[in-house]
Amino acid sequence: MWQRTTYNHRHLVTLEETNLVGNVYFSNYFLWQGHCRERFLAERAPGVFRALREDFAMVTVSSRCDFLAELYAAEEVEVRMSLGAHGANKVTMLFDYYRLQDRTAQLVARGEQTIACMRRTAEGMEPIDVPGELAEALRPYEREPALAVDRSV
Repeated sequence: MWQRTTYNHRHLVTLEETNLVGNVYFSNYFLWQGHCRERFLAERAPGVFRALREDFAMVTVSSRCDFLAELYAAEEVEVRMSLGAHGANKVTMLFDYYRLQDRTAQLVARGEQTIACMRRTAEGMEPIDVPGELAEALRPYEREPALAVDRSV
């Protein structure tokens, strides 16, 4: 069976991330997408990460998450990110969330996030190509051949 390569980020769920019922509040899954993406950038594309302090911007165009099972405080979750698609200025990342328990991994959620690469100018934001360092860093995580994505935001 074919296995795709993923960038993995582990997280221990805290009480702060749960709601009154005791399960993880839905917005934290989106927060964990960001944590995984940012750790990836810091480790695999540090020049892109530094460029975020200058005129480069990664604008989240869309984000979604499908919930399959509940997570609770003190459980370990592993967020596995892979490349779904990329085009001239957009990248779509796929996220699988696994509960890690007793040497097993249970899929508890699936997510997706699309970002657009932009440059801040005096006139506003303008689309730019995905930086070469980022494209190269994402290559090992590609699920399928690159798909064309339009440059509009």
